[in-house]
Amino acid sequence: MDSSLIHPEDALFTAEKRFPVITACDHYAGTEKLMRKALALQQELGPIFDVTCDCEDGAPSGREAEHAQMVADVLNSDANRFDMAGVRIHDPSHPHWQRDIDVLVDGAGARIAHLTIPKPTAADQVFTVVDYLQQRVVAAGLSREIPVHVLVETHGALRDVWKIATAPWLRVIDFGLMDFVSSHHGAIPAAAMRSPGQFEHRLLARAKAELVAAALANGLVPAHNVSLDLKNREATFSDARRARTEFGFLRMWSIYPAQIEPIVEAMKPDYAEVQDAAAILLAAQAESWGAIQYQGELQDRASYRYFWDLLRQARVTGVEIPEAAQLAFFRDSA
Repeated sequence: MDSSLIHPEDALFTAEKRFPVITACDHYAGTEKLMRKALALQQELGPIFDVTCDCEDGAPSGREAEHAQMVADVLNSDANRFDMAGVRIHDPSHPHWQRDIDVLVDGAGARIAHLTIPKPTAADQVFTVVDYLQQRVVAAGLSREIPVHVLVETHGALRDVWKIATAPWLRVIDFGLMDFVSSHHGAIPAAAMRSPGQFEHRLLARAKAELVAAALANGLVPAHNVSLDLKNREATFSDARRARTEFGFLRMWSIYPAQIEPIVEAMKPDYAEVQDAAAILLAAQAESWGAIQYQGELQDRASYRYFWDLLRQARVTGVEIPEAAQLAFFRDSA
């Protein structure tokens, strides 16, 4: 890489928050066996998805502390090769959420990839949990932020989603379809937990669009709910593709290993657009990031920011990037 050329991170974002570019799939696992199986698959496929170890639905009642300690042990193990495993704690109304944080931060605070807060009913609950997390991080002597993900799956959370989006350390806002449908007391039919209803029912389309708008306006990643058809790769791909292209979601949950690859594939940027992005950014860099023409169209810093985000997304989803762009823009490349 020519040291005289300015990198896009330095040229394009001097006064702006960098948008977090993370993997397109978040795979949930609730037992030690499934967590280790997911981390083994992560090693096999490469770091193309995150793992979320579940303390909410995974912990047996009365054994929450033991479950949280088991999760900390898994995070600290050699199985967590890429440090791409986070945790979903109990919801803010549960008596054990603080103890979850205590055990996890004290036991594996340096290796938690993210911490997910489920089922808040108001923005204030999110701020309370994040404040407690921050205090525990300081008390543990850690000098890092632990990225926070919030699950919007209640009426109150959707009402407050724009305020939630301003919480510190927040990186992702997730949509929780099943709990959200259930909270409507039968007004939304059970069929809307599946496609096509989950994309076409007006209350769900409105909720998803509002969540995505709030997330993106605040520099956060919007994450789509799971596909209930566990073993049908085509159905999972279709759900992920619709979430990406029709609603703007950039990430999606998985709850079954067979769902991971279809989600990643569906969320990938278009290959031809990635090639154009590489060519445009290389040409712009050569012109010190001034305006250029590319195939008869004007390109300037506004479009450069778009194409740089696209190129970063291509990298974490495994889309091939032209070698010249790989060497010019990704500093850890050979």
